[in-house]
Amino acid sequence: MTPPATIFHSLSEAETADLARRLGLCLLAGDTVLLSGPIGAGKTHFARALIGSLLRVPEDVPSPTFTLVQTYDTRMGELWHADLYRLTDTAEIDELGLIDAFGTAICLIEWPDRLGDLAPDDALTVTLSPDPDDAGARHIGLQAVDARWPHLLEALT
Repeated sequence: MTPPATIFHSLSEAETADLARRLGLCLLAGDTVLLSGPIGAGKTHFARALIGSLLRVPEDVPSPTFTLVQTYDTRMGELWHADLYRLTDTAEIDELGLIDAFGTAICLIEWPDRLGDLAPDDALTVTLSPDPDDAGARHIGLQAVDARWPHLLEALT
């Protein structure tokens, strides 16, 4: 049974980035974060802030929309940022090398629905939803079934 999501209400892009940075500092090699939400929900903004919190030397963090995957050497080891929006078949996941990366790197996956059954069971799902009453605000749900995550989620609140 999947536990209920821990919900954060972010009033601004800065608050969303702050949550992403705090989460980033808790991640270890082998952790996968699935970033869900509609176009414009802030998935890439969240990923950029998280990645930036782990970089040894600041650098530009482009969206991997066209490259599909960007990799980074971080203080916590290798990090893979994937945007799977353009994938049409789950066979492409293996071609990208993501299956192997799930076990060895920190993986941030935008559009994780494209993974199908290949999504790691121990992943943390972050769901971003725009607030219909405030264009800059977001509802951010964090949810996982693996025993590693509840303590981490509690620390973020």
